[in-house]
Amino acid sequence: MRLYRPLPTLAFGRLDRFLAGYSAALAAARRHRFAPIMRLAGGRAAAYGPAALVYEEIVTEADPLPRIARRFERASELLRGTLAALGVDARVGELPGEYCAGEHSINVAGRTKVVGTAQRAIRGAALTSAVIVVGDGAPVRAVLTDVYDALGLAWDPATAGALEDELPGATPAAVERALLAARERRGALAPGTLEAGTLRLARELLREHLITPA
Repeated sequence: MRLYRPLPTLAFGRLDRFLAGYSAALAAARRHRFAPIMRLAGGRAAAYGPAALVYEEIVTEADPLPRIARRFERASELLRGTLAALGVDARVGELPGEYCAGEHSINVAGRTKVVGTAQRAIRGAALTSAVIVVGDGAPVRAVLTDVYDALGLAWDPATAGALEDELPGATPAAVERALLAARERRGALAPGTLEAGTLRLARELLREHLITPA
């Protein structure tokens, strides 16, 4: 399991690159100072930045495909419970018109999406990833508006929100503490490090995700 706070990022899905407006969408992301990347997990474009918290779990499984639904359910319930413990009316489910739509998204009171979830399964392992947009809802809405317009994808900007819009004073640090406490109730956690070989491989694979200007 890992938690981190990202730099301003516009994560495109693999299908986005086949749309006629993809180059214009990349330019729009850069205008808003969101670095475009290509991700393995997830569907359409999503935006997040330093006021967000990324939660991921990586598990080893000989055949991870049959448990995709179960992993989504466990992750979304963990995150929903975390936000509920903070005093938010958190609900699991897709909102009509939300960006990067998914049935395991988490919204506040059926109004605004604040958490997106994604999953990637390969032979022998699976990654479940979630982005909690804690703050900076306005810049996220602004960049997504221009990116989705360039891609020609319909959505409702009113559905893109941040946790602090519904819970004034919310911070990534507070959400991180609540999430760690909730996750510890499922089993003890211990700090870990990545071995040199793993980090070396990560650096080699990085270029597959970076999108450099033409």
